[in-house]
Amino acid sequence: MADAPLNSSKTVYYINRVAHPVFLETVGAEPDIELHGFTSDSPEGEIGPVMAAAHAYQIDSTRANIPEKYWGSEALLTRSPNLLLLSTNGAGYDTIDVDACTRAGVLVVNQSGANREAVAEHALGLILTASKRITETDRVMRRGEKVNREGFIGDEVAGKTLGVIGIGNTGSTLTKMAVAALSMPVLAYDPFVDAETIASYGATKVEFDELLSRADYVSVHCPRTELSANMFDAAAFAKMKAGAYFISTARGGIHDEAALYEALVGGQIKAAGLDVWDPEPPEPDHPLLSLDNVIASPHTAGLTFTARERLGQWAAEQMIDVLNGKRPPRLINPDAWALFEERYEKLLGPGVDAAE
Repeated sequence: MADAPLNSSKTVYYINRVAHPVFLETVGAEPDIELHGFTSDSPEGEIGPVMAAAHAYQIDSTRANIPEKYWGSEALLTRSPNLLLLSTNGAGYDTIDVDACTRAGVLVVNQSGANREAVAEHALGLILTASKRITETDRVMRRGEKVNREGFIGDEVAGKTLGVIGIGNTGSTLTKMAVAALSMPVLAYDPFVDAETIASYGATKVEFDELLSRADYVSVHCPRTELSANMFDAAAFAKMKAGAYFISTARGGIHDEAALYEALVGGQIKAAGLDVWDPEPPEPDHPLLSLDNVIASPHTAGLTFTARERLGQWAAEQMIDVLNGKRPPRLINPDAWALFEERYEKLLGPGVDAAE
């Protein structure tokens, strides 16, 4: 990518939305930053010149919220020769081609941890609601049907084994909640976290197949990557403990929806709580939505007032730091840093701070 001449003005843009108005207020208050907002159908004559000049793009982390032409792809990088930063609204970054950004010297950052409590609480809520069959009985009562109480016997959660897939910010938070509130033994599968760190959260590090065979509840909290895409296929569901529960508040595409449907209908999986879909939102006639033992929410696990404000504030602060040459705290592609330093100096002048 060719670099433009040195320019002290820093251009930032976003499409459709940011996490919270505090982002607009904080970034907009910076005297050397020009902030532009567009929509999916903004005319090319308006958005094109800004993309070409932009140093940072605050990108939505949910694929359904922006057209594919505005994902952080190789094609977008080609249109944005001055781009130094792609910053996501949330913890996910599956709207970004991280490898392409690294090759181009473009930093990728997310806001991981800002909604950890919100998502962990949602996952725990799905576990409890599915186990106690609250959604099922609510539906029956609202339809005015005669309720056979014996037909809705549920499971107690306390003391049962929880399996956590990905024990980062959200997975570790759910672990602590489950241990403290429900005395649940927790097994964790995460190839990127060592056993000692996992133990400090109150969990035991295990391999994937062992977790599936032992856990009464499997809750997914890893990002969607090449390694995790379709991780839960028919073979994985078949390895799960008979009568276990499957919960996902991570990303659609990590579990095979057709395979999950078959596992639920066949009785291998007792119930599922799903906040994520592929694509999103699911169609009303989606097979999983026809099952009474599926609790569905439309990717709202992280949507609390507190979490949204924190996401916006963290995103603003991290973006301002990067545009001032400081190394960000939630950097996804550290291998891009050296080339970023060179490009930053050419575009904005001296001032890169490599401190962690």
